[in-house]
Amino acid sequence: MDNGIHFIAGLPRSGSTLLAALLRQNPHFHAAMTSPVGSLVQGLARLMSQENEGAVFIDDDQRARILTAAVDAFYADIHPTQLVFDTNRLWPTRLALLAQLYPDARIIACVRDPAWVIDSIESLTRRNPLEPSGIFKFDPGGTVYSRADGLMGASGMVGFALSAVREAVFSAERNRMMLVRYDSLVAQPLATLAAIHEFIGQPMFAYDPNHIEQDYDALMFDARLGTPGLHSVGSRVEARTRPTILPPDLFEKYSALAFWEKGELPEGVRII
Repeated sequence: MDNGIHFIAGLPRSGSTLLAALLRQNPHFHAAMTSPVGSLVQGLARLMSQENEGAVFIDDDQRARILTAAVDAFYADIHPTQLVFDTNRLWPTRLALLAQLYPDARIIACVRDPAWVIDSIESLTRRNPLEPSGIFKFDPGGTVYSRADGLMGASGMVGFALSAVREAVFSAERNRMMLVRYDSLVAQPLATLAAIHEFIGQPMFAYDPNHIEQDYDALMFDARLGTPGLHSVGSRVEARTRPTILPPDLFEKYSALAFWEKGELPEGVRII
């Protein structure tokens, strides 16, 4: 790809949309909400596996060319002038593949105390009581406990993302990963962006955290999901505090899963 590619991943409601909005201020960068590229790569990889009898005619060099061609084709109109940040929570699970396809690529994984992630999603759900959310398969029933269990399941919106980050952090390719705390991004956006630029080897840009532009395509996506506000960002970056709406036992249970705050990170993983 002409101008390089990096990847944004991590937990939902942890700053990836805000990070993309900031990065878009740089005219040399392209960043947006979750793209279909990860799913395209996954689908093609399966089609070229031994599950398909025609795979006998495909070697690894061809597989690599086909996968990179799909990414190149998706960003063909963007990449001649901009470095791409592609967002998808599955990328940490394919770190070995990315290391082979894009040796210079890095993953920026946004993380946040899982209890606050669940709290944030629950807040959105209660904010829109007349419209069931696609996050919960449009089921208007359940309790905060059942919703949290669903989110934190192995294939749940939060549980999968958390496991994906943990997998990558303890993988052989972990030096390609940088964890960005949500609290760092909202409290010190310029310092956080400077660290990201250093990590990806790009010169720092004069970002303005007081003038954030909303991605209106993302708002349309949220409306279709029945979850208005899922990808909305404020007009400026600011740290906000409020009490949690989760029951104490639920908050304590999931807060304990923030492994990056417990001195468990192996050498080679950067965190800010």
